[in-house]
Amino acid sequence: MAYIANFTTDTAKAILNEVIKTVNQPDNSKRLSEAKASAGKEMILMMQHVFPLVMAIQMDVIKLFGFPGNREGLIQFSLLVREMEREDAEILRLRNQIRAIYLPPINVNSTNDVLI
Repeated sequence: MAYIANFTTDTAKAILNEVIKTVNQPDNSKRLSEAKASAGKEMILMMQHVFPLVMAIQMDVIKLFGFPGNREGLIQFSLLVREMEREDAEILRLRNQIRAIYLPPINVNSTNDVLI
């Protein structure tokens, strides 16, 4: 777990920016667009089709920064980033930008309907 000792906010930002850059590469962008089209606005389908693609891209990127390129490495990275985003608005912004890829916009009904 040596990658944790050297993990800084600058490293977190570099990794998050690299994830965004990698997601936007033509091949990845095309695959994500196709997955989003097949999912529509259905959250379950987004989680089945789009989420795994984004996670695979993240695992490929974090591996370049010394994290294990597997689920465990992704969990470790995510936990570290969550801690840092509380103190760093840029990390929060980047993480939200990545989350927006696989989380469809949520329509909130602003009426005051109450279910009884």
